[in-house]
Amino acid sequence: MAISPTEQENPNTAEIDSVSTLDAIRLINDEDKGVAGAVEKALPAIAEVIEEVAKSLKSGGHLFYIGTGTSGRLGVLDASEIPPTFGVSAEMIQGVIAGGYDALHKAVEASEDDKHAGASDLQGRGLSKTDVVIGIAASGRTPFTIGAVEFARSIGCFTACITCNPDSPITSAVVVPIVALVGPEAITGSTRMKAGTAQKMILNMISTVTMIKLGYVKGNRMTNLKPKNAKLIERSIRILQGELDVDENSAKNLFSKAKNDLRIALVIGKTGVGYEESSNALEKTNFAVEKAVRILRATS
Repeated sequence: MAISPTEQENPNTAEIDSVSTLDAIRLINDEDKGVAGAVEKALPAIAEVIEEVAKSLKSGGHLFYIGTGTSGRLGVLDASEIPPTFGVSAEMIQGVIAGGYDALHKAVEASEDDKHAGASDLQGRGLSKTDVVIGIAASGRTPFTIGAVEFARSIGCFTACITCNPDSPITSAVVVPIVALVGPEAITGSTRMKAGTAQKMILNMISTVTMIKLGYVKGNRMTNLKPKNAKLIERSIRILQGELDVDENSAKNLFSKAKNDLRIALVIGKTGVGYEESSNALEKTNFAVEKAVRILRATS
């Protein structure tokens, strides 16, 4: 049986155990340099998936990442960062990992061999045909993840995968496969390295550009962030200053008037309407600031 690229031995690092610390990390760094290039080749497929995800979320659907081990942890990580960054609900994008949340901090790798468990986990989340499921599997042959995307596709979901092995079983189980061919790892089979880095880059692209398409970014500013700590409050003030061309004190006063809700502060600042009217307009537009502003300006 042919050995998949992520399981092959890497001749470039064959002596990594006998070199200095500095030379060892140079070898790893040299391998990492090729990851961005591998992801670049997958950009058309990534863009196609983003379009489908955005379409689903705009119509009330959800995005589910599902995987095992490192792949599953990366999906949960990306999903967990979306609500505070873009102000959306935790249900919009969800990460599902084999073995449950215990697997986030300790290895439960045997669970990846259960092909029916992935489908069962998705059913438990209330998966419907309007949702999108992205299976994350560096090897492309994980039964848990393959079973999950096969089930999702069977009920009418759009499905995709993120893998580092071309022509692996998961690529034929989904509608659109995303393949980042990073090659053999610095440590043979350790897909938490280059493969994991590629997966994280792709997940960043999918979630970030989807949020942009939903209207939660203006320019390159995160207009819908949830300011839950001092750093994010300071960032909110800077965003208000930049968007409204006002000084710091004016931005702080407006932020306070909006009850520390950046979205409402932006709408008030851009339209001059009050708190309640701004809040109502945002609710009508799924909290897309610029859409709410356009509605209010059109009716003023």
